[in-house]
Amino acid sequence: MTAPGTRLSYRRARAEERKRTEQEPAVPPHHLTVIELRQYTLKPGRRDELIELFDREFVETQEEVGMVVLGQFRDLDDPDRFVWLRGFRDMAVRRHALTAFYGGPVWAEHGPQANDTMIDSDDVLLLRPLSDASGLAVSPSERPRAGAPAPNRFVSAAVWSFPPVRHQGIALIRDGLLPVLRETGPAPLAALTTETAHNTFPRLPIRTGENVAVVVTSYPDESAHRRHLADVRAHPLARDETLPGIEREQKATPRMLRLAPTGRSLSC
Repeated sequence: MTAPGTRLSYRRARAEERKRTEQEPAVPPHHLTVIELRQYTLKPGRRDELIELFDREFVETQEEVGMVVLGQFRDLDDPDRFVWLRGFRDMAVRRHALTAFYGGPVWAEHGPQANDTMIDSDDVLLLRPLSDASGLAVSPSERPRAGAPAPNRFVSAAVWSFPPVRHQGIALIRDGLLPVLRETGPAPLAALTTETAHNTFPRLPIRTGENVAVVVTSYPDESAHRRHLADVRAHPLARDETLPGIEREQKATPRMLRLAPTGRSLSC
């Protein structure tokens, strides 16, 4: 049980955080130049517990210190896997925001419960938009309230891995595949690639030595996703040039994350 004085200090700190946030100009989502794709392996049967805690305690409180919670998802291929995205204006803001949040009262109170649901939380890709127009364009003001039902949507996140310092595969996705994706189906929510800057918040590890491209797309259901993939593979440019070129450059078969947004996810 929390002592009365501790509870009062917590509430006062939260009020001060909100006051500072209200005084600072909002950051338009399209100015988020650093994005984390975080994949957590959880203890069996604990995913819904973490999602309920996360959506109730860790959304607005992270945004109050300078980051944007972009999307939270259940991995449809693993009942003990939680995937989420968050963004920052730049690496300096990331360091400041993470220091404030993980050193603040909200994480002090609720972090131990969150950590207790996890086996591993270090599968993290540090990313940036492939181009100025390919970041996640979301508005936190449109986020549903805590307890909202999960939307009936399907989200895919395709992850291609390429050898270090080899950029041809990334260029083929940016200049060849993305136009075909937009022509044949819904435009991706985001197209991202590895952010090579040094991790300035080592308390939270990230995967190093990566050279990836990530394309996130939302669909009404999984059948729409399958139809879109079929249309892309049948497109002459993709079939004859772009996809074979990407296959020659990639290190392994791309990984396809099949995701279901939670009730408070902006990316859906």
